[in-house]
Amino acid sequence: MKKQATYGDYIITINDDNSVAVSFKSEECSNAKKALREVSEKAGFAYDEGWNTRQYGAKLVDFLNEGAPAAAPQQQAPVEEEEKERSTPAKSFEASAKESASAKVRVYGKAQNRTALGIVHAYMVMYPHATIEDLRKAFPGTINPDSGVKDLFIYADEDGSAPDWNGYFKGEDELVTTGDGKKVAVAMLWTKPSFERMVAHARTYDIVVAKFEKADGGAKKGGFRLEYLNGYVPPVPVVKKSKWWLWLIIVLLLAGIAAFFALRKPQVVEVEKVVEVEKIVYVDRVEEIEKDFNAATFIQGKAELSDDAKFVLHDLAQLMQKHPELKLRLIGHTSSEGDPAFNQRLSEARAQAAVDFLISRGIPADRLEAEGKGSSEPLDVNNPEANRRTEFVIVE
Repeated sequence: MKKQATYGDYIITINDDNSVAVSFKSEECSNAKKALREVSEKAGFAYDEGWNTRQYGAKLVDFLNEGAPAAAPQQQAPVEEEEKERSTPAKSFEASAKESASAKVRVYGKAQNRTALGIVHAYMVMYPHATIEDLRKAFPGTINPDSGVKDLFIYADEDGSAPDWNGYFKGEDELVTTGDGKKVAVAMLWTKPSFERMVAHARTYDIVVAKFEKADGGAKKGGFRLEYLNGYVPPVPVVKKSKWWLWLIIVLLLAGIAAFFALRKPQVVEVEKVVEVEKIVYVDRVEEIEKDFNAATFIQGKAELSDDAKFVLHDLAQLMQKHPELKLRLIGHTSSEGDPAFNQRLSEARAQAAVDFLISRGIPADRLEAEGKGSSEPLDVNNPEANRRTEFVIVE
């Protein structure tokens, strides 16, 4: 047996199968549970968010039939997106002159729930990188405890649907796209107190609300439209481009380095041969200088170096500077003419004269030795002039 209750222009009917139907001014409401909340708020009926529509309807009908306060004359239709007209919001909705002067976005909607949806979209325009968690922090559930849903924001599926659409805006132009590319649905039910809180909260983000527009007015997307104020220009979301070209360069560079070392033939330096060649060149040069130096003779009884001897010693100094490991012993000789003791001193003086010249050319003294042989080692017994000489040998 059907049960009915009337409150103002509302008629609530409990059918034989316990389903609930609500009509307003003889037109059936498309969302029965939402209409039940409208009646509850007007009649002062405390309801439980955990009730389903059938439980809700049965309890509300009993409450109304047991003597609920009479309904005030009802002129305004329930909050539905099909509403024909809306009045200007209460004065508390209107932004002050100071707030309007600093506002960045104004939201126009054809109903309070559509305007609340527009506020969320305005926030996303201003903060395009926001995620669903950012939305929940920006608009906590305490703003709208009457929404009848657990969260004000839920993820929609990729095909534009959601696990439970009851109580959420689900149109493609109503869904919010967050900064991470996800589709998010916004709670649909906004009572007058919740809407007032939403409008006041929006002002903290420089978002203000205009008067409601007619259903056939200027509202566009999702039943709302946005107007940018005071020269505000919304930020353009920056899409992070993949730096694939940089990685390509790095990969090619690494590949090139790897190929270089793979193809590069190791240079085997035969150290012993190089040293041997240098040694041969070095020895040949020493022998050449030695030959020229030995050919430079001294005047009889004198220890002064001839110009030829100095020229050869200059080349020897350069060779010793190039080869710091080279040490020499310079040996002076005389002919057999004269006193042997004098000849010994003369030979030593001739050797020392050569040492002094090399020292004057920057050769350290500890790399040089002077020795006199007198006439004990003649080069040619029949040629006294050839025996007046100074020789050098390498000290190992």
